[in-house]
Amino acid sequence: MKLDAKTPTGPITNKWTKHKFDLKLINPANKRKYEIIVVGTGLAGSSAAATLAELGYNVKSFCFQDSPRRAHSVAAQGGINAAKNYQDDGDSIYRLFYDTIKGGDFRAREAGVYRLAEVSGNIIDQCVAQGVPFAREYGGLLSNRSFGGAQVSRTFYAKGQTGQQLLIGAYSALSRQIWNGKIQMYPRTEMLELVVVDGKARGIVVRNLVTGKIESHSAHAVVLATGGYGNVFFLSTNNMGGNVTATWQAHKKGAVFANPSFTQIHPTCLPVHEGHQSKLTLMSESLRNDGRVWVPKNPDDKRQPNNIPEMERDYFLERKYPSFGNLVPRDVASRNIKQICDEGKGIGTTGLAVYLDFKDAIARQGKREIENKYGNIFHIYEKITNENAYTSPMQIYPAVHYTMGGLWVDYNLMTTVPGLFALGEANFSDHGANRLGASGLMQALADGYFIISHTIADYLVNADKISTDHSAFKQAEQSAKDRISKILSIKGEKTVDEFHRELGLIMWNYCGMSRNEAGLKLAKEEIKKLEAEFWQNLKMVGINEELNQTLEKALRVADFLEMSQLMVTDALHRNESCGSHFRKEYQTEDNEAKRDDENFTYVAAWEYQGKNQTEALHKEELVFEEVELSSRSYK
Repeated sequence: MKLDAKTPTGPITNKWTKHKFDLKLINPANKRKYEIIVVGTGLAGSSAAATLAELGYNVKSFCFQDSPRRAHSVAAQGGINAAKNYQDDGDSIYRLFYDTIKGGDFRAREAGVYRLAEVSGNIIDQCVAQGVPFAREYGGLLSNRSFGGAQVSRTFYAKGQTGQQLLIGAYSALSRQIWNGKIQMYPRTEMLELVVVDGKARGIVVRNLVTGKIESHSAHAVVLATGGYGNVFFLSTNNMGGNVTATWQAHKKGAVFANPSFTQIHPTCLPVHEGHQSKLTLMSESLRNDGRVWVPKNPDDKRQPNNIPEMERDYFLERKYPSFGNLVPRDVASRNIKQICDEGKGIGTTGLAVYLDFKDAIARQGKREIENKYGNIFHIYEKITNENAYTSPMQIYPAVHYTMGGLWVDYNLMTTVPGLFALGEANFSDHGANRLGASGLMQALADGYFIISHTIADYLVNADKISTDHSAFKQAEQSAKDRISKILSIKGEKTVDEFHRELGLIMWNYCGMSRNEAGLKLAKEEIKKLEAEFWQNLKMVGINEELNQTLEKALRVADFLEMSQLMVTDALHRNESCGSHFRKEYQTEDNEAKRDDENFTYVAAWEYQGKNQTEALHKEELVFEEVELSSRSYK
């Protein structure tokens, strides 16, 4: 297999414009002849479905939630990046492009990242037109705040509810097309199989999560916008239903999986506080605009934080990174918080936490201003911890948040299976080895509103649709039924949550914030043992023909058990440190990531070879024409 990124030629500033002109078009009257499946209704899925339907295509939209409004995009808090430069502080499309490439530690495709920056301003205009209530300055312009990895203010926000408000906008556009009859909506429906005929994606097999019915849907093209796989770690900031099943099953049908080990750890989360916890809660990165991260200089200092004098505090991010201070990128902040806690300087009952203090900001701006910017986040913190962050510092610690890996896609967002496209967090593109804060929403909406609408037509021009009576659909349905029957037949002693929790602990310990060769090899063996036990000792209840959440979880954890092994394989093969992938053997003298640009300046794309077979590695070499590879420094 040869990976063809289909990157346009010419100057980077003209690539997308030229490419759009070169793409084939479909006459508006002919668009109604085509049917497209969109799986997922977060920002990427809802925006894509709405946009494609608005153009005239017939769309089938699927989500496992009871409403598109419950997609995990709703949980994003801090903001969305765009190069509008309202502040006149030196921002530009090129600077957003450069910051994003640098933030990803030079492990992303230049052309895609530039296109992302180029269309970013259009996203804000679109959302404002939909009525998204972005914060505004006194004069009426939209307000911006700073985020990690940038020295300009380019993050647009709606208090601490940005994801929710953006999703309401996309959901409104989606609902309009449902009302118009251009979108058929299938809630509480989960994709279990991709159907491939003659090498092309032809449709999907789904399970109705209420009745258990297995059914097929065919289309001219399939779009996956199903999010990331961070829940492989069990404890993460993701919604409890987040999973890898759609992309993993597509992978097993020929879609190569790129950079699976690139997992983002968010530094500003609530610490783990007890063993029965089922998820972790994010405190927005935007808080680091005004909150200062510190620990007591004396590790034995157990006084209340407000009783510790200024001279006895270590503001370690400001000390180590004077240029960026508390707004260093997420991977840098997370590793430094972990390091300070590993040195025994952490605070709280576990020692795995640091302070995020707003005392100075409140004194400077007043409580009301802080409340206006972050009020709902402070409210969440108080509800969970029973502590008032206006009067006492928050306690934070890093947690799994986002996955930069995903299905490999070319410049058209098409996978290695013709007719199968992947958008948003479901694909690998644009973020490299580390995502800058507020860029996830930007990519999801860029893909859905402004990219797929152009690129999918180029494929559809020559696409045909086959009937669900085709034998491939029947075989895929039977495969799904067999998998369900096999799981339901297991009568063991351990619950699916126990298996998931054990898998998450293995991944966190050996493939989390830091990795090493010995730990990764041990993880591979431990996961294989756990997977073998899963298929022998899983405690199953109920039947398929009902609402059976244990079955839902079991199917997803089965895929996590397979996918996690590829994550470890990918982490083991990459003998360098870059972004979120931090191999202890490869670090500078001051504990920063040490890249190996000579040997690893590529996207690692893995091709499925069969159960228990080593996956084949394919490399997309990354060529940098616009930026010079340099040591990534935020000091």
